[in-house]
Amino acid sequence: MNVKIDDTWKKALKSEFNKPYFLEIVNFLRTEKMQKKTIFPPGSLIFNAFNTTPIDKVKVVIIGQDPYHGAGQAHGLCFSVQNGINPPPSLLNIFKELQEDIGINIPNHGNLTHWAEQGVLLLNASPHRKS
Repeated sequence: MNVKIDDTWKKALKSEFNKPYFLEIVNFLRTEKMQKKTIFPPGSLIFNAFNTTPIDKVKVVIIGQDPYHGAGQAHGLCFSVQNGINPPPSLLNIFKELQEDIGINIPNHGNLTHWAEQGVLLLNASPHRKS
């Protein structure tokens, strides 16, 4: 299987790409796409967390489980939204806690790409379940 993912992750996860659970997810996404269903994030950004944070740079892992509700929000980093999109309530709560706990100012955007580039692996949980 040809997966577009950072080489460090591709090497570490290579044995996973042909396992039944992974192939099931790929087939599920292909079927959803063929049925013209909306998938968040768009295909080119599905592995954005892995492409932005190479395995040898990971310092912290955050796993989000909040779904995105609208187009243009998801870009493959949990809680993060593209510039120009209002931050989701869960991210605002994270910012408020950071401000209260360690005095970090709340940014005027919700794009966490800078966190990912510093070693914060921002993964989204998948709601995919067997039917």
